[in-house]
Amino acid sequence: MRIPRIYTAQPLGADRDLVLEPVASQHLGRALRMQAGDSVYLFDGSGAQYSATITSVEKKCVTLITGSAIEHDTESPLAISLGVAISRGDRMDLVVQKATELGVAAITPLFTERTEVKLSAERALKKYRHWQQIIISACEQCGRNSLPKLHSPENVDQWLPRTQGDRKFVLHHRNTEDVAATATPASIDLLIGPEGGLSQAEIDMAHTSGFEALSLGPRVLRTETAPLAALAILQARWGDMDPGNQGG
Repeated sequence: MRIPRIYTAQPLGADRDLVLEPVASQHLGRALRMQAGDSVYLFDGSGAQYSATITSVEKKCVTLITGSAIEHDTESPLAISLGVAISRGDRMDLVVQKATELGVAAITPLFTERTEVKLSAERALKKYRHWQQIIISACEQCGRNSLPKLHSPENVDQWLPRTQGDRKFVLHHRNTEDVAATATPASIDLLIGPEGGLSQAEIDMAHTSGFEALSLGPRVLRTETAPLAALAILQARWGDMDPGNQGG
């Protein structure tokens, strides 16, 4: 049986007794039906992973004792900050989940001129918490010990001036220029527009902020497909996805 990986917001250390949060406790106790003596891995989002043993299982409360820290670095050397227009329904959920699996370092949900989703302050906070939980679940599944930074939703014209990546790319399917070859960047900012695309004014604004146009080929990709394809390409070119390594 695969040993579960569980996130906890509590700072971890070796040989500590701790009680898991209710959601994690119910997942272990009810969904996975784990019992005292079973093993799990714990991580707190800071980069460390610890072995742990369950000492008791109650209805909404699982108690564990941690073992030693385990070296398990799965973070990409390429720090990609993704600014992506908010999409409808579960499309945004998919982007957040898969971007986390693909090693993104930060995600900023963006409002653009053609973004159809409108969020009140209350709904934006609810969405933020929902996306944060998706990130946690994705990290538990894919083996990451560091949580990507999730920023609060903001307008694209607020995000652009704050970007500081070594390279900056804006997805533009009408671009025909090749990406210039330079030294391997340590960080990248990636801007993805909504289903209807960024407006010309927004593309011009991105270029003014130092963004280069990036095309993903002749086909127009859906709003939930484009960021994932771009992330995979960038990770393969400058990150830790090696197309030549076909090992299991």
